Amino acid sequence: MILETALLAVKPGQGPAFEQAMAEAQPLIAATPGFLGLEVRPCLEAPDRYLLLVRWDRLEDHTEGFRGSERYARWKALLHRFYDPFPVVEHYGEPVVSTPAPCGRSA
Repeated sequence: MILETALLAVKPGQGPAFEQAMAEAQPLIAATPGFLGLEVRPCLEAPDRYLLLVRWDRLEDHTEGFRGSERYARWKALLHRFYDPFPVVEHYGEPVVSTPAPCGRSA
């Protein structure tokens, strides 16, 4: 499993509109073969900052499959206008260290 990450700096005051656009865009990425899940988390310390986490089966599912699709053009049209500056997207491999959640708690 590959973990795609991006720290999204949304233009001030645009958080609610960004969240709505992300909800609209989510099915576009979810339709991609190899897509395993997506989370967008708001930063508790900095308004208008979000963490994007996307799980992929393989790196190419994102870099070639999604970015090479017609759906990506719609994704860009919905979301890229919110970012300032444009985010750095990185991909991470399997954990080298992992601690499971305590008994009875989910991760």
